Amino acid sequence: MATRTRITLAVLAPALALGATVGLAAAPASAAVWNTCDQWGNTTLNGYTLYNNIWGSGAGSQCVWANSGTNWGVWANHPNTGGIKSYPNAKKVIDKPITSLSSLTSSYNVTVPASGAYNTSYDIWDTDHDYEIMLWVNRTGAVGPLGTSQGNVTLGGHTWSVYKGNNGANAVFSFVRTANSASGTVNILPILKWIKDTKGWFGDETIGDVQFGYEITSSSGGLDFVTNDLTVSGG
Repeated sequence: MATRTRITLAVLAPALALGATVGLAAAPASAAVWNTCDQWGNTTLNGYTLYNNIWGSGAGSQCVWANSGTNWGVWANHPNTGGIKSYPNAKKVIDKPITSLSSLTSSYNVTVPASGAYNTSYDIWDTDHDYEIMLWVNRTGAVGPLGTSQGNVTLGGHTWSVYKGNNGANAVFSFVRTANSASGTVNILPILKWIKDTKGWFGDETIGDVQFGYEITSSSGGLDFVTNDLTVSGG
């Protein structure tokens, strides 16, 4: 479901404040170094760009706070309706062809709600935005990937159910972890090489950035999503 991933363009749209009073009250008790309730609010902290990124129709209130680019969280109150409302995330720029990468890994540690409808996912893009690679590490509620099933594969330290599809603007390859995980390390490069070399779904694409965040469909009443720690490294 890739419409929301055009955030590199969307952040240029006029900011729209949503639920500022309620959202800011839901931020951590200790003062964060940055927070926003603006629809396209964004900032850069220690090499990561953070986006609030409320892109879907019928969205409610959402605010993001950050102590750093690797420790941040979201309070969201989106209605219990279908359709993705937002993808708050942190982005790390890579800007290297796959064959030039010697490594690309990421570690994550999150605290996510037991209710609502969402997935916690990596969103990886080539520089031309022709291809989108999603890695779902957990999901709750009535959410599912775009495309048709390609079977299961074990890559990068995890076992995934793979889906191949197209949203009309770009190809989407979704890797859905077969069991939910709140923390772990993903070796991303073997996944990219498997798509390129084993499946031939793309060539030597230049990987533009790696995003990590929460694709939220519903969070009625207000739910907290916390990235306790995130690292993306490689080159």
